[in-house]
Amino acid sequence: MIEGPRACGKTETARRCAASEVLLDVDENARQAMDIDPGLVLAGDTPRLIDEWQIDPRIWNHVRRAVDGRPARGQFILTGSSVPADDTSRHTGAGRISRLRLRTMSCSEMGVSTGEVSLRDLLRGRFEGCAPSRLSVEDLATHICKGGWPGDLDLPAQTCLAGRVDYLEEIRRVDISRVDGTSRDPENVGRLLRSLARNVATTVSARTLAADVGGAERPLDAETVRDYIRSLVRLMVVEEQPAWAPRLRSRSILRGSPKRHFVDPSLAVAALGASPERLLTELSFLGCLFESMVYRDLCVYARPSDGEVYHYRDNTGLEVDLVVQARGGEWCAFEVKLGGGQVEAAADTLLRFRTRLDAGAVGDPGVLAVIVGSGYGYRREDGVCVIPVAALGP
Repeated sequence: MIEGPRACGKTETARRCAASEVLLDVDENARQAMDIDPGLVLAGDTPRLIDEWQIDPRIWNHVRRAVDGRPARGQFILTGSSVPADDTSRHTGAGRISRLRLRTMSCSEMGVSTGEVSLRDLLRGRFEGCAPSRLSVEDLATHICKGGWPGDLDLPAQTCLAGRVDYLEEIRRVDISRVDGTSRDPENVGRLLRSLARNVATTVSARTLAADVGGAERPLDAETVRDYIRSLVRLMVVEEQPAWAPRLRSRSILRGSPKRHFVDPSLAVAALGASPERLLTELSFLGCLFESMVYRDLCVYARPSDGEVYHYRDNTGLEVDLVVQARGGEWCAFEVKLGGGQVEAAADTLLRFRTRLDAGAVGDPGVLAVIVGSGYGYRREDGVCVIPVAALGP
């Protein structure tokens, strides 16, 4: 099962492997067949692609049964751009169906990054430096606005942003109520999307978002905001970056609130009606979007190592932007800074962070590194690495 936001390339990717297909979002006959004989929908050369399967979640159990009844692997490819409501009658699929998360394209996939600095090598402590990146802050603002949508690679930034505005409008008006059949106020959804965009890559609380969305005259209940966010996560518009919970040797207390990102930073730009030119006048916000872009990229690059991407925050105010931990236990920590002038403070944060960890429990990091917008890649005398985003890859 390939999951991912709409327009990230799920169907085209699956078609490269499929021998036949049925597109539930456009094939009315297939949806009618589900009421008569679901076996008709499953019949076809294998691997058979069933696109947007969540439109009729009943098909899940029929696929599971068909898999049980056939000796071969790779019988079906399911794709979906939302997670349907929980159903106690639907089997988990454990042992039969594997999940693959497809994201929008990373800088490496788009050719923005050379990929010469491998995350896999960093997890193993290998970094020899790299040539300087000539990516300007103007280039970064443009790439963030365009996003990693495969259908938009050759389009100008303003055209891409217009498409993302339409994307969010459809989410606001239709999709968020369709995801579980619960009616939601489109105006409140629109205000929440804008508030999430203003607070991208932060641990902003639902209570703060509720005050921002409702305003002084129309306060919104925090639980209503949490419900909206859960729906946006299920629609794969917003995702939550979990907090890392290592064993500490200090008396610091870990904070467990997630950071929130749009699945692609271009959606945050579109939600606020911004542009590359406007972002260059609001460098603090551009820095948050840059962190969000790096988060997306590291999620992609960590996949071959079965890695997850976390953040760290404790009660003393110490925060680390990104912690990547592979399934085997190897880990790296990263601060993300738009400009080279912020490297010194970021390196200090990483070194203080390291002193708070119980090294006997978590082991030594592969690297501690500051990811920057441009410049050379090198290792400082204190051991902290500086890596331009245009050199990172899997």
